[in-house]
Amino acid sequence: MRHVLIVFALTLAFLVTDPVRADDRAAGIQATIKAQIEDFQRSDITAAFQHATPSIQGKFGSPETFGRMVRQAYPMVWRPARWEMRQIVETDYGPVQVVLFEDQSGRLHEAGYLMEQIEGVWRIDGVRLRAVPGVGT
Repeated sequence: MRHVLIVFALTLAFLVTDPVRADDRAAGIQATIKAQIEDFQRSDITAAFQHATPSIQGKFGSPETFGRMVRQAYPMVWRPARWEMRQIVETDYGPVQVVLFEDQSGRLHEAGYLMEQIEGVWRIDGVRLRAVPGVGT
């Protein structure tokens, strides 16, 4: 009986702490994305570039090239009218944070941020964007 109580107590402790870990992970992921969006809004491309993984940084080579790409290809991320975090989706490549952006024309876009944790810090390893059909068009 004592063994059963110990197993039950350990299982209960695991179940109670598991959502906390998930909440901490989500908070870390969202804090990274929020910081990058705020960096873009201040036109601080050097700071925004630091939130990318080393592989993304290597692909673009410099904050200036990275910033130019974001301004041209992702204007709704560069200067959103509004944005909000949605769900985190687990993929074979890692967690993807879904973010809804409204551009300056009122069109909605859904961005999937692929995240990677490097030395305890969440970094952005790519963003896939799609227009939300039939909304704001």
